[in-house]
Formats: sequence, structure tokens, C-alpha cells
Amino acid sequence: MSNSKNKIPASSGTGVTPRGAYPHIKQVGDFIFVSGTSSRRADNSIAGVDIIDEMGTKHLNSEVQTRKVLQNIDRILKTVGASLKDVVDVTSFLVSMNDFAGYNKAYAEFFDEDNGPTRTTVAVHQLPHPDLVVEIKVMAYKKKD
Repeated sequence: MSNSKNKIPASSGTGVTPRGAYPHIKQVGDFIFVSGTSSRRADNSIAGVDIIDEMGTKHLNSEVQTRKVLQNIDRILKTVGASLKDVVDVTSFLVSMNDFAGYNKAYAEFFDEDNGPTRTTVAVHQLPHPDLVVEIKVMAYKKKD
């Protein structure tokens, strides 16, 4: 039986509602799982999408998207008293490995190779919106008081 007082809001700190029947975050004991997260903002616009000419041509910036994704994940983790410092495993999905350099540059602003989480990065055919080039899911560990 669920106690609504302890229920985590669907938007979980980002103001973004999941686009399906799943939570952004689930805590099981000391483990915290964050669903695949994008650079979508509360107003449903997507960070890292630049219109570069009068014809509406878009530049999809993996570095900007990665930065926003990790900021969104940090906000989600804070809803349960955790942060990116508690992340132990990262799975990243890129639409193109040509975006790896920008993704990797932004990722290094949040994590380092000595103390950061383990990471797997894979290329996927597409993500749930055509302007998304990066999606990241994480697992964190935070000992409950």
C-alpha cells in the first residue's frame, strides 16, 4: 500500500512529465534508479537544438544536450536526497557516435575517471523525439539514514 506523502512526483524536480507509464526515479533499498533522461525542459523544448538559418535547419548539439541531461538527472536525484556524486553506473545512448566528442567533453565536467561511475555508451537508431541525440540513465547508491 502506497503512502501518498512519500510518493515522488512524476516530474521529479525537472518539471518534465514522463512520456509514458514510468517514473523518472525509483528507490529500492539503498539503490536509486533513474529512467532514461533527455535534455527536455519543463516547457517541452529541448536544450541543444539550434536553428541555424531562415529555412529552419537545425543543429543538434550533443555537448549542450549532455550537459542538460546530467543537470536534469542531478535534479531528479535531489528529490530523494542524492546527487550525481552518488551515481555508480551510467548507460548513455547516442543517436550517432559522431557526437561522442561533444558528449564526452560535457560528461567530463560532471565526472572524472578516478572517482566517477562506470559507464557504457552505445549508439541507437533513434530516441523518442527527432531532436534528441543523447539519453542517459543512471544507477546511484545512497545509504539510507
